[in-house]
Amino acid sequence: MRIAILGKPFEPAAAPFLQALFDDLAARGAQISVAEPFRQHLQELQLPANLTTFQRGDSLAGTQFVLSIGGDGTLLDTVTYVGKQQIPILGINTGRLGFLATVTLDRLAQSIDTLFKGHFTLDRRSLVRVDTDPDVFGTLNFGLNEFSILKRDTSSMIVVHTYIDGEYLNSYWADGLIVSTPTGSTGYSLSCGGPVMLPQTNNFTITPVCPHNLNVRPLIVPDHSVISFEIEGRSNNCLLSLDSRSMPVENSVQIAVRRETFDAHLVKLNHVNFLSTLRSKLNWGLDRRNPIAFSA
Repeated sequence: MRIAILGKPFEPAAAPFLQALFDDLAARGAQISVAEPFRQHLQELQLPANLTTFQRGDSLAGTQFVLSIGGDGTLLDTVTYVGKQQIPILGINTGRLGFLATVTLDRLAQSIDTLFKGHFTLDRRSLVRVDTDPDVFGTLNFGLNEFSILKRDTSSMIVVHTYIDGEYLNSYWADGLIVSTPTGSTGYSLSCGGPVMLPQTNNFTITPVCPHNLNVRPLIVPDHSVISFEIEGRSNNCLLSLDSRSMPVENSVQIAVRRETFDAHLVKLNHVNFLSTLRSKLNWGLDRRNPIAFSA
């Protein structure tokens, strides 16, 4: 079995778990390749470094799984390495929240055994694609969580004229606007008052950031729609953000958002589901009047 591994720098306390991971994979005869930036960090901690490496954009043909070691941000970055190759991704959490990277270090050995035994399902997550003129994000114009248009620095609010399939929707006077996938509905959009969507919901959420008009609320639209924008503001530029990638642009930029033609495939182990993650990570149902949720 061929396995690719990506990761971000981690605390020394995690090193024994990751050493055990490499030993376990070697004992199972797995062919391991590591993202070049992560290999350098492994060398610093004297973990296995005599491994084949790859860069972003390289073909991972023949790879059965990609392990993402870090937090949710690492998994978002991993999606850009995999892209349209749609290789299943398993998120191993060495960060904080771990909403997407659900495998904790104390369950790492058990999870790898489960992976090799095939006791898992694939969770296909839709991606958002952003096309701009002039080009802003290049070949990495897709994301798992959300696309945002934001004001820059301390400038006054911006106006985002928004259209759905060419028909005028609204002009948002706000600090910004978020277009969220179902996966991203528990992220930035949620903190701005957007709804939580189940992962297989085929929708986008349009969520204003600090709107000036208090009667403006988040809107759910089908993800087969094309959402386009025109931007105005006292400042001549704004910020476009796609997951963790942000670029300043002039307000004259033309923007169209739609669902990407391929999905991200996340490995879902049998002991993990979206509803249990909501309860454990967001403390939903943490109420002594809900004995089932409180004991979970």
